[in-house]
Amino acid sequence: MKPGLTARESRDRVLRIALPVVVLALLLGLWEAVVRVEGIPPYVLPAPSRIWQTLIADQALLTQSLLVTLLTTFEGFLLAAVGGVGLAVLFNQSRLLEYSLYPYAVILQVTPIVAVAPLLLIYLPQPLAVLACAWIVAFFPVLANTTLGLNSVDRNLADLFSLYGASRRQVLWRLKLPSALPYMLGGLRIAGGLSLIGAVVAEIAAGSAGAGSGLAFRIAESGYRLNIPRMFAALILLSLSGVVIFYLLTLINHLALRRWHESALAAER
Repeated sequence: MKPGLTARESRDRVLRIALPVVVLALLLGLWEAVVRVEGIPPYVLPAPSRIWQTLIADQALLTQSLLVTLLTTFEGFLLAAVGGVGLAVLFNQSRLLEYSLYPYAVILQVTPIVAVAPLLLIYLPQPLAVLACAWIVAFFPVLANTTLGLNSVDRNLADLFSLYGASRRQVLWRLKLPSALPYMLGGLRIAGGLSLIGAVVAEIAAGSAGAGSGLAFRIAESGYRLNIPRMFAALILLSLSGVVIFYLLTLINHLALRRWHESALAAER
């Protein structure tokens, strides 16, 4: 690799981190200045400094609520991962099962979770209803991507396995699942953020009914009480949680594929 190219890559990495930080600092500074100059009250638009003070003052309450939301997100994501991958494997092994159940998985995906959450809160206990919403939203991307990956195996390799008399189990474990791994990890990366969205939607619906303890419930509660600084503080924590989940799953994706898959190898060049 040429020395000039290495320097350019280093500069690009620095700019990729520095430029968003600079833009964020400028936006926060402009926001703070507008609020102070115009004298906007905090119940209309709090200044960034006021939001930061609220984060510190309400740290215990917001942290406890954040842990509740993250636990629900993790449980929903785990159920979606196990259920989506397992059902995709069953679909791949049985066309009859795929034709029978896949349309219902599509219906589950396209039905707005905002409409489903109030019904689940009627028929299920509140924690279980929130978990079900997180699972419903995250389930289909895992199922669809894994099914696509299992059905996209190189036919020449499949014919080679058949030529050597490999069993269906050997074909699945030694050919189909390794080939479908990039698709599966892509679906999981999508499902991570969606499980957080599902949990938030269900918590807001639960908050409108006067129940709940997660971070989204705190947002709804703060709106009712016109505690807008706390609402912004909770929203920031949710956004940061989503970013952490995305990059954590991206790291897992890279570590799993970096030695053999073209997408990860290209990123290391």
